[in-house]
Amino acid sequence: MSDTTTNRVIVTLDGGVADVRMNRPEKRNAIDPAMFEALVATGERLKSEPGLRAVVLSGAGPDFCAGLDFGSFQAMRAGERLSATAQLPPTDGPARATGQRAAYVWAELPVPVIAAVRGNALGGGLQISLGADIRIVAPDARLSVFEVAWGLIPDMTGTQLLPELVGRDVAKELTYTGRIVSGEEAMRIGLATRTDPDPLAAALNMAREIAGRSPHAIRAAKRLLDLAGRTDLASGFAAEQEEIRALIGSQNQVEAVTARFEKREPDFGEA
Repeated sequence: MSDTTTNRVIVTLDGGVADVRMNRPEKRNAIDPAMFEALVATGERLKSEPGLRAVVLSGAGPDFCAGLDFGSFQAMRAGERLSATAQLPPTDGPARATGQRAAYVWAELPVPVIAAVRGNALGGGLQISLGADIRIVAPDARLSVFEVAWGLIPDMTGTQLLPELVGRDVAKELTYTGRIVSGEEAMRIGLATRTDPDPLAAALNMAREIAGRSPHAIRAAKRLLDLAGRTDLASGFAAEQEEIRALIGSQNQVEAVTARFEKREPDFGEA
């Protein structure tokens, strides 16, 4: 699988793992309307990709994504919003604005998404990484809720997703100051899952490991974990039991047990 409609995002699929790369390295993968369109289109397409088990999201070149293209800020001086010019299909999901969809489409994927962050992940770039389930970050990466430097607020899901990771008070501190944190600090405060000197290699290795697990169990686990804190306990516990009833005795669950006892690699059917 490769992106043939735009060069802004490149996708390769191997062994159930989609390697997704923002592809504007000469501009530090800065987001322009074409990038918004490509991110949303790629995410939407992957939702129904046959055999998909995991996704790795990164940026080509030395940076993850340095945020909005300078042209967007120049347009704002005239009261224009270039992201609104992006041509996107309609959606019935909770994220409706262009920037929100570019970030949140990764959270909507039914499989785990791992962001591999190196270099700059600033402003909108950081918010795109928030849509991932897991963030593996280079120790010297530079992350920032940078919008305040431009007189703005994080409007690509950041105000809602960031507090879940770092807590409300730390989210406020990062947002009010716009200060840049290293990958090491990002891990300490919960903004990153862990650090690795080669985050892309680490993310791909993790994705391959996940791809070797039962796809039904992985998808069920993602659904349940995404409910945590967003629904009441009774509903969450009920959903947990519904998922486990569907898994026990299913073809892939039987195969997981059988392969374990037989000390061999499992051969799972598709979710």
